[in-house]
Amino acid sequence: FRGINTEYFDSKNIKDKEIDHIVNQWKIDKDKTLILMPGRLTPWKGQELFIEAMNLVNQNPLAKPFSAVILGSPQGRDVYRKKLINLVHRHSLNSKITFIDKCLKMPVAYKVSDIIVSPSLEPEAFGRVSVEAQSMNKIIIASNIGGSNETIIDDKTGFLFESGKPEQLSEKIIHALNLDEITLNSMGTEARKNVITKFNVDKMCFSTYLEYKKLI
Repeated sequence: FRGINTEYFDSKNIKDKEIDHIVNQWKIDKDKTLILMPGRLTPWKGQELFIEAMNLVNQNPLAKPFSAVILGSPQGRDVYRKKLINLVHRHSLNSKITFIDKCLKMPVAYKVSDIIVSPSLEPEAFGRVSVEAQSMNKIIIASNIGGSNETIIDDKTGFLFESGKPEQLSEKIIHALNLDEITLNSMGTEARKNVITKFNVDKMCFSTYLEYKKLI
């Protein structure tokens, strides 16, 4: 059983000053939709695929104005980080994609973002990003492998795309960018409801206890 602390990952508990701090620190343009890809910088997390997908989004006239943040530490993988930066330069996405090494309070990072992306190339055992994003009432777009298949209700609390396919990811992002506010809010509500019902850590612990009790 896996779960998260839904009280910690709750948009209602984020203070305005925390939001303002991140907005200023990250130099966020509030007139653009912010797309966040969190996760340590390592090839299997899919940062290269994300950049390729954002390049396709940027070239599509149907996409609304956006900015993107790749949030994560290289943890010594400086060569890989430089490779990602060069890829951003190659696609002329310097004004679109920002690299942030860390955020001390992840709920705030989710709060200031509009769309969360988890494009892993290898299966996540659980996939905390997908669950944390949903708990924060945010739309999550994730690879259709590993834990995300079980934690995301496709087209209801987020969107799944075929792993390793930047074209499919770009299509899902463009679709999410063009959703109206009512749909966004509705999906956000369903997302948090999904996590509270199935992945709240207190409920997970209690369920685990009941299973052990059956065996005694």
